[in-house]
Amino acid sequence: KEKCCGMPKLELGDLDGVDAHKQANIPVLAKYAKDGYAILAAVPSCALMFKQELPLMYPDEADVQLVKEHMWDPFEYLMARKRDGLLKTEFSTPLGKISYQIPCHGRVQNIGKKTEEMLKMVPGTSVQTHERCSGHAGTFGVKKATHQQAMKIGKPLFKAMAQHKDGGLPDVISSDCPLGGHHIAQGFEVNQLGAPTQKHPLTLIRTAYGLE
Repeated sequence: KEKCCGMPKLELGDLDGVDAHKQANIPVLAKYAKDGYAILAAVPSCALMFKQELPLMYPDEADVQLVKEHMWDPFEYLMARKRDGLLKTEFSTPLGKISYQIPCHGRVQNIGKKTEEMLKMVPGTSVQTHERCSGHAGTFGVKKATHQQAMKIGKPLFKAMAQHKDGGLPDVISSDCPLGGHHIAQGFEVNQLGAPTQKHPLTLIRTAYGLE
């Protein structure tokens, strides 16, 4: 069974920990890549770890480079399949007003606004996109010594997301980063900005397809 991607260890400078996770993960994922599978990671930092950080750290390891070529952000993959004519777009459930944040580890992958593109395909859905850091910053937002600073950094984003372009509070706040999404929801609570539902974009698309 695969383990953590190793990004938290990398952020802390624990390269031995990164290597241990890599030794566990790459044989598993490389097998899927060799069998022709696309590999998706639902957390942007995890996708980035396999797409960029590990390939830079292990440039001469063929399996690391192979996994890099087969690793996708979920919405990058789904929109690629739309271009192929393979994506079903018969959405049955509107999602209302969404305030959506593109996380930093998503932007750095240079894949464009693929999540926004797909959410906007759902009828009865209005998406307002924000490209500002939530303040979570990996482990920074959960450490006692830096949590308050993380909340302060994110405050401009929280306030912006609380005012939807179609007026009033959004129905849903969402971020591709699960940690960032929870941090934003906490920011709403702490700053008394209201209590919209907080959901990951993949959960929203599941709802749009009528799967829940």
